Amino acid sequence: MNSGNIRQKFLMFFKERGHSIVPSSSLVPDDASVLLTTAGMQQFKKYFTGELDPVKDFKSKNTVSVQKCFRTSDIDEVGDESHLTFFEMLGNFSFGGPDASGKVGASYWKKEAIQYGYEFFTKVMKLDIDYVTVFDPVKVLAGDWRKGVLFDEESYAIWKKILPESKIRRAGVDNFWGPTGNEGPCGPTTEIYISGLEIWNIVFNQFYCDASKKLTPLKIQGVDTGMGLERLAMVAQKKKNIFETDLFEPIVAKLPAGIDERIGRIFADHIRGIAFLISDGVRPSNKETGYVLRRLMRRLMVYGVGWAMEPLFEVLAKHYPSEYKLSSRIITDVYRMECEKFSKTLSQGLRELERLETVSAVSAFKLYESFGLPYEIIKERGGRKADELTREAFDAEFKKHQEISRAGQGKKFGGHGLLLDTGELKAKDEAELKKVTRLHTATHMLQQALREVLGQDVKQMGSDITALRTRFDFTFPRKLTPEEIKKVEALVNEKIKENLPIQKAVLPKAEAEKTGALYFFKEKYPDPVNVYFIGRDLNSAWSKEFCGGPHVTHTGEIGKFKIIKEEAVGAGIRRVRGIVIP
Repeated sequence: MNSGNIRQKFLMFFKERGHSIVPSSSLVPDDASVLLTTAGMQQFKKYFTGELDPVKDFKSKNTVSVQKCFRTSDIDEVGDESHLTFFEMLGNFSFGGPDASGKVGASYWKKEAIQYGYEFFTKVMKLDIDYVTVFDPVKVLAGDWRKGVLFDEESYAIWKKILPESKIRRAGVDNFWGPTGNEGPCGPTTEIYISGLEIWNIVFNQFYCDASKKLTPLKIQGVDTGMGLERLAMVAQKKKNIFETDLFEPIVAKLPAGIDERIGRIFADHIRGIAFLISDGVRPSNKETGYVLRRLMRRLMVYGVGWAMEPLFEVLAKHYPSEYKLSSRIITDVYRMECEKFSKTLSQGLRELERLETVSAVSAFKLYESFGLPYEIIKERGGRKADELTREAFDAEFKKHQEISRAGQGKKFGGHGLLLDTGELKAKDEAELKKVTRLHTATHMLQQALREVLGQDVKQMGSDITALRTRFDFTFPRKLTPEEIKKVEALVNEKIKENLPIQKAVLPKAEAEKTGALYFFKEKYPDPVNVYFIGRDLNSAWSKEFCGGPHVTHTGEIGKFKIIKEEAVGAGIRRVRGIVIP
């Protein structure tokens, strides 16, 4: 059974049982408490807390998804038979706890969730369950914040009706999941093991955990499950490890003959993670998600296998056709530019590493700062002289330098980014305020024009607006031609001449996303959110974005728009500067 069949069988199994199929969310989440999407439940957090209504948004209290996930905690472990950075998580979710109605689409609790798991494995996948585990606080160490949670007697009793008691085991903190980020829903779990591996984790969200690790009962209990597609494919396809499955075989088969097995596995994992991060708008940089992407890229480049991108596209085209169609060129171009950039300093950095007698956190960070060598490469290529170097010490040194670089930098008016978040404009006087407002609306129009001329791959990466000019950063793999710049400029001015109205709709965030309105993935938006649109109505609007405002009332108030400069600011990121002439 190939991975595509497994995905489809999983989705159809739960669709037939009243679950709405929800597409995967981005690897870059709206949740500011986490860097990347690490679990299938992240896009559903507000349904577990009651902030959003699943019936309104999904026409059911139950959902099912195949979510793209990325976990940075496993980067150093990749290379063995089971650890990955990027993976896909199969999950079913129910919001509302026990429901006695028995209606299709009604919420459910432990009995139904456990029964679904048992049926899917034994009847659909035709697999035998080795054993299952349930939460027991006796197994939790004294002083742990989960020690006071009661033994999950209900799950234990349900499993006893399905499996011999010899196959039911008690476990401690491994059977308590959450929260994602600093706080959120969490609860005891029951895990299903097949062929010696934990394949499916069924979480019963009973509590809300705050930042201080205090647990309070959730008003709306819910089921949250997670099952790694890669592990399930390995078991179903009777493979020795995940890298022998059809998810990785097309990539592994194209690696150079004789390549070290561990390096081959690192390549197979990292190349998928790189592609999906780029597809979701991440670009290599020295901070946050960009730093994660750069770490993966440079690790492959040091091993000398960084150019073999093509086998990945076979997998992308098969399993994610829409993303492959839109992003294959961008992925290749961004990766190629990073390779070219890094190759100039790689050999020099490795020579400097060879000269060191010992490698401390300080010297390791200097190698990273001066030559771009990531921790993994310093640790591996440093050999015995890097034995004392730890990830914790390196990260602490990195954080210290970040804090130093930020020291003394006062807050300045950030323009578009600040406006999106707070709607606050800072200006010396009314005349300056009017200028900035005109440029702010022009920035919205610039983004839409860039997408129409260059394609939908264009995504905002940052902006800054002053009373004199606007500066807009966006994803694009090459320099714009003079003809393209003229087309963008002309399109903005055409819409200015049409004197289109600028209007605002206040909508629940989930509903606003469905309108197709653009939003900056780095921003944390309120709920409900303001959607500013340029046009007669929201459905037919030429431009629509999440934004705090303010804006001019009609595009004709802006004046003439002119692009004064276009330049590169990083791998795969361009910058346009523009002005308006009254």
